[in-house]
Amino acid sequence: MSALEIQHMPREEKLRLMETLWEDLSRDEAAFESPAWHAGVLRETSERRKRGGETTLKWEQAKAKLRKGEG
Repeated sequence: MSALEIQHMPREEKLRLMETLWEDLSRDEAAFESPAWHAGVLRETSERRKRGGETTLKWEQAKAKLRKGEG
């Protein structure tokens, strides 16, 4: 698939393609290494969540919110 073909795809189809690609890439967790800064960001988020400054959503809810442009 070329970049031009992707450019002409509807947005919903692009999102499905991204999800499919991510599922494929994330199958082998051992091959995926988080960047060094990631641990710090996760700690900060965890602390905010403990203090009530972060809320969580189920993945399907988060995707729906993002697709509506709310996130």
